[in-house]
Amino acid sequence: MEALNNKSIRGGEFIIRETSYKDIFIPEEFDEEQLMIRKTCEDFLESEVYPNLDRIDTQEEGLMESLMNKAGELGLLAVSIPEEYGGFGKNFNTSMLVADSIGPGCSFAVALSAHTGIGTLPILYYGNKDQKDKYIPKLASGEWKASYCLTEPNSGSDANSGRTKAVLNAEGTHYLINGQKMWITNGGFADIFIVFAKIDDDKNLSAFIVEKEFGGITMNPEEHKMGIKGSSTRQIFFNDCAVPVGNLLSERENGFKIAVNILNIGRIKLGVAAIGSSRRVLDQAINYANERIQFNLPISKFGAIRYKLAEMAARNFAIESAAYRAGQNIDDAYDSLVAEGMDPSKAKLKSTEMFAVECAILKVWGSEMLDYIVDEGVQIYGGMGYSADAPMDRAYRDSRINRIFEGTNEINRLLILDMLLKRALKGELDLMTPAQAVAGELMSIPDFGEEDDALFAAEKKILANLKKAGLMIAGAAVQKLMMTLSREQEIIMNISDIIGYVYVAESTILRVEKLVSMRGEDACKGQLDMMRIYLYQAVDQVAVAGKEALYSFAEGDELRMMLVGLRRFTKVEPFNIKETRQRVAKQLIEANKYCY
Repeated sequence: MEALNNKSIRGGEFIIRETSYKDIFIPEEFDEEQLMIRKTCEDFLESEVYPNLDRIDTQEEGLMESLMNKAGELGLLAVSIPEEYGGFGKNFNTSMLVADSIGPGCSFAVALSAHTGIGTLPILYYGNKDQKDKYIPKLASGEWKASYCLTEPNSGSDANSGRTKAVLNAEGTHYLINGQKMWITNGGFADIFIVFAKIDDDKNLSAFIVEKEFGGITMNPEEHKMGIKGSSTRQIFFNDCAVPVGNLLSERENGFKIAVNILNIGRIKLGVAAIGSSRRVLDQAINYANERIQFNLPISKFGAIRYKLAEMAARNFAIESAAYRAGQNIDDAYDSLVAEGMDPSKAKLKSTEMFAVECAILKVWGSEMLDYIVDEGVQIYGGMGYSADAPMDRAYRDSRINRIFEGTNEINRLLILDMLLKRALKGELDLMTPAQAVAGELMSIPDFGEEDDALFAAEKKILANLKKAGLMIAGAAVQKLMMTLSREQEIIMNISDIIGYVYVAESTILRVEKLVSMRGEDACKGQLDMMRIYLYQAVDQVAVAGKEALYSFAEGDELRMMLVGLRRFTKVEPFNIKETRQRVAKQLIEANKYCY
């Protein structure tokens, strides 16, 4: 039974339940200690990473390991590690803040996140006491570096189809691992590998903790990549690699579950890292727009450039709102589970699993937001944007991998709806009752009652209608397609787009509502404008995705009725979005940075 308290709702429940702004966390609430951690991360990038980006990209011998060692000395590898293993024992949202703050660190950010996430967490969450005692302190300090060996040449998204084998030796003391892994981040300098293999003819993967010193490990040269060139990426071959039986991680055939649960964490961390990366690109774009003179004026004076800056800021603000809302939901769920007596390691996994829908949303929306922002960054720089001597070149190339990392965005879109429907089938979420209520509402006369002129009333009405649109289309698709829905990937992705836009738009509204309650309306005009810009876009995106889905499975009177409903649910009062963007851009340009 999932834990539930006033502040921690079930994952995915946002689509059917209204949330109070009082029950969410916003970035403006980080305390002094958390802000100091962020400053430490930022100072590290300024002093150690940014001055050495070209050296990092050439993979200068020993440089990345040296940077990781320095990060370890500062405690940046140990933020979420329990104190008993030499860490700081901070909560999930603090670890999110570190991922955000280190996110602009290009290839270094990839190395650090692979080490602290997929490299360390499988042992921390699934390891036995002996394994944790042996490995976690050295991983927390950076003495040992970690990597994660899941992907194979013929098994990418279909991870469980991997062919790497583990066979127990005749003495029963060691597993002999044979197989090939590829795209292994940190592979060139890692001391510890989390390796996934099938024991004998098992159906499912098992996981092993493999030390480089065990032997039987060879590697191809470093991969030549489009971006994140400084990240060590190797193919790794295991040739009768002898792994002690005590290094089997968790239970036999539990590897696929480990991979899935660790990837949930990786997805949301990738989303929040994209926020930090986007923020730096936006700062650079604003600086350049203020400095670049054309027609005797800085290009920041021109409407076309201001449009770009405002859109970039609004999208970053929105995704940030959703990321830390989800992070706090995970923290609250963890606290509830531990209070009920669950082991802390299991509670960490369970709380993240509960919000796997939100993790997938953040991965998709964060990576696509970053791609949009770096693309517009190149455009603002113009010809210099295409030059390798200017910062947009690296940002543009580095960004592209994020839509593939941690499960492709296509896979994650498919997962969003799949996970929601599975929870409904288990009775964990009641999706059908509200979906049927919306279907009934389509047959009734629309409510033309008096408009509420309270602040946020109009936005919340729009949001409620967007949820109805999603429920109407998802409910009809399930009813109409039944067992064949799982094969209709385009329809599933349409519905997942609606769900994702609803979540991010709602998170943005709630953040601004809470901020206004803290600071007053006059102090939050820029945030109010960005909220409305994003909501305006969300409405349009829901309308487009909704029509595509309905055209794909409905017909006749049913189609006409639902199209009428979709128009009703995506109707908004007009407002001057150009002037709204201009106001946001003016604040950015005057501050000469992203100032929200």
